[in-house]
Amino acid sequence: MSREFDTDFFAPSRPRVFGHRGAAGECPENTLVSFEQAVRAGAQYVELDVHMTRDGEIVVSHDANLARACDREGLIAQMTLAEIEAADAGYAFTTDGGATFPFRGRRVRIPRLADVLSRFTGTNLVVEIKQTEPSLVARLLATVDRVGARRRVMLTSEQDEPVRELRALAPKLPTNFPYTDVAELLQAMAGNRPGYKALGAAIQIPPQYGTWQLLTPALVAFAHNLGVEVHAWTINDEREMNELLDCGVDGIISDFPARALALVRARSAIG
Repeated sequence: MSREFDTDFFAPSRPRVFGHRGAAGECPENTLVSFEQAVRAGAQYVELDVHMTRDGEIVVSHDANLARACDREGLIAQMTLAEIEAADAGYAFTTDGGATFPFRGRRVRIPRLADVLSRFTGTNLVVEIKQTEPSLVARLLATVDRVGARRRVMLTSEQDEPVRELRALAPKLPTNFPYTDVAELLQAMAGNRPGYKALGAAIQIPPQYGTWQLLTPALVAFAHNLGVEVHAWTINDEREMNELLDCGVDGIISDFPARALALVRARSAIG
């Protein structure tokens, strides 16, 4: 890698399978039941998203507002932990277009990050910062350290500011490539940034951005020459998984980790 990281996050063998928000295709995303489903399937990695409550708790949610996933509206940054824990996080989950809602009323809650880290001690976590104002970086690091989980997390964000703050406060902790870093890597690949050195440990991107093909053998080879891993999201189709693994990606981020794991195992048995 271009930088040295003090971590065990990359110790498991590749290709890596990441459960996206746990097993978001099978269970309510970013909940304990979703993470349990992913880990039960054999996933060594799960990805999740975090925000901070009004009273300073780091909680696991993709959206800033509860409305899409829960039985009520409310901005996490304006709510207390107690108010958030009263929401039904399984309320909106359906796999049949809304004909049934199998997790409603089953006491599925938005969890604290500390509870996820404490419960899944053998699991590596990608923790994506969604909230940027106010910054939750210092509180996030304190939560990770309080649970003793620093060596098994990679902290990420699509936004530049949280990642810059993470690198300043915890320079040995692995991060991803936010927007600006992705652009700089692509410029370097085109020969426009002589002496380029990557700051992140892994670039996590979709195969395409609009009509632009991002994940190519050339990008994977360039990243690998820098010591950077390439993880593709969010991949649920088996044919696309195979194509990306043939391309050399190091990890697949999927709503269906059991599906991805079965494919990886089948490929290993063949080859």
